[in-house]
Amino acid sequence: MKKNIIAVNATIMIGLGSILAAPSAFAESISDLEQKKASIQEKRSGVEADISTTSEKINNLQNKQLTAEEQIAAIDAKIAESAKKIDAKNAEITQTKEEIEVLKAEIIVLQERIAKRNDVLKERALSFQESGGDLNYVEVLFGSSSFSDLIDRVGAVAAIAEADREILKQHELDKKELEEKQKAVETKLASLEVAKAQLLQIQNQQKQQKEQKAALVKKLKKQTKKEEENKMGLEEEKANLAAQETAIKSAIDLEKNRLAELEAARKKAAAEAKKRAEQEAAAQAAQAAQAKKQAPSHSNSSSNSSSSSSSSSQAPASVSAAPAVSSGTFTRPSAGYVSSQMGERWNKQHAGIDIAASGTVPVVAAADGVVSRSYTSSSYGNVIFVTHNISGQTWTTVYAHLSSRQASTGAVVAKGQQIGIMGNTGHSYGQHLHFELHKGTWNYSKSNAVNPLSYIPN
Repeated sequence: MKKNIIAVNATIMIGLGSILAAPSAFAESISDLEQKKASIQEKRSGVEADISTTSEKINNLQNKQLTAEEQIAAIDAKIAESAKKIDAKNAEITQTKEEIEVLKAEIIVLQERIAKRNDVLKERALSFQESGGDLNYVEVLFGSSSFSDLIDRVGAVAAIAEADREILKQHELDKKELEEKQKAVETKLASLEVAKAQLLQIQNQQKQQKEQKAALVKKLKKQTKKEEENKMGLEEEKANLAAQETAIKSAIDLEKNRLAELEAARKKAAAEAKKRAEQEAAAQAAQAAQAKKQAPSHSNSSSNSSSSSSSSSQAPASVSAAPAVSSGTFTRPSAGYVSSQMGERWNKQHAGIDIAASGTVPVVAAADGVVSRSYTSSSYGNVIFVTHNISGQTWTTVYAHLSSRQASTGAVVAKGQQIGIMGNTGHSYGQHLHFELHKGTWNYSKSNAVNPLSYIPN
């Protein structure tokens, strides 16, 4: 979960007030700064805890991803093994089909043999029918002309009968063999079909398992990427909090220095006032003494001792290409034309405006404030973050893609003071200044961003 970055809520403003302001006002300001520093430290601690938690999530997701990838490798091995089995079954099926073709040829031979026997039996039956149906083996025997003829006829009848029995017996055996072979072929075909169906089912299940694991890996990668982006945001937030804490410390030191300077100025003013009072008292005493003596000469002695302290704030050296400092809350940060406005751009939210110009173009602070961060970012390039406290409202301005930075972290900058040069660093296409204005603190989602064109002169 991305948290908003808590920026510095109090800054040392240029011209905070008269040097003779009440001490309680400074004490209260320092107290506020100390409280805000403690708040930032607490937020920073929370962000560090979130970073640790996010790192653990990333490690868990990566371990799960590794486990899923190992399971996919195991499934791939099983799929390869199944493919070998399927190839073996296919070879067996091919061999069985060849055996089936051989059986079919044998069946055809059997069918032809049976057909021939049927023809013999039919002829025997037809011969019997053509004799009128009365001729039988007994009549053949009794029709013999002699005993030797009878013996011959008995042998012939026995041979014929035995032949008929063998024909019928072989006929039955062949028919049975045909039926058994047909049944065996059908059984083997059915068995092969079942085996093939089982192998295909196993193969489909393995492929489904692989698809499920692949989907899981894809999901884990997406979650890991999201957490890594979240961690990057948290790291950015941590860095900004550290920078803001440093800025707060700098502000406290500056405030303490201001208080010390105020106390020294008061002591100096008091000493000068005492000296003037003593000089005036001495002059009055001398005049009184002279009056009493009624001296003829009039001596007019006047002692005028004065001391003055002046403080001047030298404005930043003007740059010819820099825009004039406006009287509004924010001034224009650089010269040039607005090449891209705030809003949807390239399927992403463009959280500021782009001001483009050629040549050496100075970039100035849009308002008085403290530089909370000045560094080089992979996306912003050379970038400066300035925190402002205006009428109790915290603002943050961002100046990105600078060719050079002239204000370091913790520096107090004045409105219109040059802080850099327009450039083309980071994720940029052409020289321009990317300028953001946030009503509040800068955060990773840039939810506090407002349209700068509503606040700066066009």
